Amino acid sequence: MERILLATDYPNLTKLKLFNFKKEIVSCYFTNESRLQYIFQQQITDLILVNVDKYNMAVSLENYTRNVYVHILNFCENLTHLTVTGTSYPALSLCHLPSNTFSSSILTYLNITVRTLDDCLYLLDGRLKQLTILIVEISLTNSTTIIHNMENVPNLKCFSFKCYDFIDVYDYKILPLLRRMSCLEKLTLYLRINDRNRLIDDTHIENEIVTYMPRLYSFTFYIFTSAKIADLEHNASNKDIQQTYTNIKQQPIVKTVHHANREEIVCSIFSLPFQFNFLEDIGYTFPDTKCSYVTYLLIQDIVPFNREYFIRIARNFPLLKNLRLFNIIKSQSSFDHNTFSADNNQLYTIAEYPHLISLDVLCAHGDYLEEFLNEKKAYVPCLTQLKFVHNDLQKVTKDFTREDTRRNCANIQRLITFTQLAHTKDFYAYFPLL
Repeated sequence: MERILLATDYPNLTKLKLFNFKKEIVSCYFTNESRLQYIFQQQITDLILVNVDKYNMAVSLENYTRNVYVHILNFCENLTHLTVTGTSYPALSLCHLPSNTFSSSILTYLNITVRTLDDCLYLLDGRLKQLTILIVEISLTNSTTIIHNMENVPNLKCFSFKCYDFIDVYDYKILPLLRRMSCLEKLTLYLRINDRNRLIDDTHIENEIVTYMPRLYSFTFYIFTSAKIADLEHNASNKDIQQTYTNIKQQPIVKTVHHANREEIVCSIFSLPFQFNFLEDIGYTFPDTKCSYVTYLLIQDIVPFNREYFIRIARNFPLLKNLRLFNIIKSQSSFDHNTFSADNNQLYTIAEYPHLISLDVLCAHGDYLEEFLNEKKAYVPCLTQLKFVHNDLQKVTKDFTREDTRRNCANIQRLITFTQLAHTKDFYAYFPLL
């Protein structure tokens, strides 16, 4: 980097993207002794860090925040845009730091992963007064501290909030947060909510969120709610266990309701087209809707899945890489491939999962393993990891001798089960890459 940036003058350089960013780079370049001091301190207004540091329990997030994120924000005197991307990098953590930490009077754009919900609230407590765009992903939903400044944030025009962990403080912290954003124009939400006695539907979204944002013109969301049937204020009828289409601000949305188990009911409501990489806890009622960006999918229901359902999943999730299946009810797809009939062509359509890497059927009936390993039913050329009940695998593969399931096992490099498998000659022939 030095060789390039010092080769000549770049008087118009204001934006810089650093790949393979590590914390050591801070002490090398974001200091007064660095030969690049002027560029970082005076010229750069838009900084993008592709962070390759990995978080582990031995890392103090407060120290990392202070020594990396806070230091950079303080050192770059004209920074207005800061983006931190990467996979599993140390999150911003402000909960145990002074209230003036990570503050700026000129930062208008921030895209970063934060440790907890409270860290997100701290970012909106007045320390970033000119912030107009905030994009955050939450690692955990631990919410224990009291945020004292809960005033409106009139400058905020765009807010994106994604949390893949379960949230149990939706009514006490998420809703009040959203209602502070009266001037918001674009909103993105990915929420998984539990411990609530009412499912979140389109009426709730319209009355409790959208009505507080009169300038809102773009709303992209996925909101999942789970509740114990015994705790629901209104019992769900058979009519509720279905899919419905409606609109919010002329934007099409879908709501699906199904049983996760005999004691729990779940509701997923989302805008179309579906814009997220993750989709969790869908069931049999999920509509025939294209989800072009989803790479991680969790399916859960107590209604047995049939052949047509898996064909729909394959068709509607073209980029699927990770699939988890929770359903202990026997499949409805048992049939004999030797009795082909022109009337059941759909049953013989091969479900194609060209990008599927990981399959988890540990909490599913053994029949569903057949739906993915039988080459007459599924095409899984990239499948390298399988999580399963060992008896089910032995049954489906006929003790690792069945030809119909051999091809889809050939590329598997990792088998995860709770019981030791007998590593016979047939086993190693079946899984040559183990």
